[in-house]
This record gives sequence, structure tokens and C-alpha cells, in this order.
Amino acid sequence: MKTWFITGAGRGLGLEVARAALESGDRVVAAARRPEVAAAELSGFGDRLLTVRLDVTDHAAVQAGVDAAVDRFGRIDVLVNNAGYGQLGTFEEISAPAMERQFATNVFGTMAVTRAVLPVMRAQRSGRILTVSSIAGLRGFEGASAYTATKFALEGWSETLGLEVAQFGIKVTLLEPGFFRTDFLDPSSASYGDVDVPDYAEYSAKQKAGYDAANHQQTGDPVRYGRAVVALAASDEPPVRFAAGPDSYEIVTNRADTLRADAEKWRDLSVSTDFQN
Repeated sequence: MKTWFITGAGRGLGLEVARAALESGDRVVAAARRPEVAAAELSGFGDRLLTVRLDVTDHAAVQAGVDAAVDRFGRIDVLVNNAGYGQLGTFEEISAPAMERQFATNVFGTMAVTRAVLPVMRAQRSGRILTVSSIAGLRGFEGASAYTATKFALEGWSETLGLEVAQFGIKVTLLEPGFFRTDFLDPSSASYGDVDVPDYAEYSAKQKAGYDAANHQQTGDPVRYGRAVVALAASDEPPVRFAAGPDSYEIVTNRADTLRADAEKWRDLSVSTDFQN
């Protein structure tokens, strides 16, 4: 029986991962800004569920949540860094404070939780860290420069972290979900630019209309996603990156093809930069 610590577990993909882990017979610490919502959604699993109030930008609360998990269950086997939100809008329409808030949650909040959990996993000489990136961590998306920047940051950090902690029996995987039918694009989750730049008005209105039209029409099933993550955590040889959804798989493979094609196109110039003997 594994013990999971899942951030952002009160709704969306985090909630469904928590549900799937509990249904598999494991124990779950569901960390959420509103733990009462997670408790209501996940009722019926008895003492295998612990809910804790957690805002990942509150680093004292992060440590308290991890301590509560260890006090209750004695260990943490799987960390799912799921908490985050989408700051949308073009770069010039996003103020510096809004950009900093996006990084504070998506990047530095994720790092804070991982920093608190790693000593537990190192002592165990085992553990799995699953960090939610996105297809936006694989390629740029118009009208999502801030969100994309945080996901690209998580990609590099997570891959490097995996190299550093492998010596302790800890395995690290990036989850790269495509479009799933959650409330990610709802006003309660997504934010738009807070700076008025008239030159972008028509462009941004079109981008927002596109996001609004796609909201709650996404083809990805959060329940199936949750089950896939549980299966992934059970693998003896998990991947560094996991493409979650057919759309994500397509973006991963297209990205690989594009990188190779560009490298080959510019090969002669690339290899011309060494000292000539």
C-alpha cells in the first residue's frame, strides 16, 4: 500500500488522481486550498484519506502539510505536484506582478513542496515524484506566454532533479496532459492579462473567445487520466516524460520531428563553431 501526497487535490485532475489512488487501495493525503471540498468529494475511504489545507505559495503551510502526512502514515511514496493555474494573455498584457504570481505558484510552489518531501523519500531510499507539466511545456501557445514559461521551467527542473535523486531510489516523471474536461479555463482557475494594450485588443479577444468555446468541450477524460497516473506510478521503469492524451502524444512526436529537421537543416553552421585544427 503506497502513500500519495497530491497537491491541488480539491478539483480537476488532482482530484481524479486522488480518487484513482484511493480506489486502487492506496492511502492519500489530499492537499488543497479548500480541504473540505476534497473531503466531501472523496468521502467513503475511511482512514486511508487525510485532507490538509495547503496553498503551495505558503512555504510554512507546505512543511506543516508534509509533517502531518508523515505523522499520520509514516511515509510518502508518491508525490504528485499538481497545484497550479493558467495565467493567460499576451506577454505585454501581463504585468510583472501577475507574471511573478504565476511563477510563485506553478514553479516555486512546486519546488517548495518537493523540497519538503525529498528528505522523507531520501530516508526511505525510495519514492516517485510526478510533476504536472503540460503540452504547453513542449511548445509555445499563443496567448499563454506566462503559463508556457512556467511549464518550460518545470520541464528542465524536473529532468535535472531526476538525475540528482536517482541515487536514492527516487524516480521522477513529468506528466504532460493535453486538453482535459476540467474547470481549468473557468474564471475560478484561469486569469487573463491585467494591462490594457490597445494594439492587442482584437487579437486577445479572439484568443479568449477560442478558449471560452473550448471550455468544457475538451476530449480528455479526467477519470481515465487519474487511472493512467496510478498505473504509471506502479511502473518499475517510469518515463522521464509521459504524454497524457492523444493530443499530447501528437505534439510530442511532432516536436521531436521538428527538432531533428531543424538540426539537420542547420547542421553545417552548427558544427562550424569549434576551433579549426
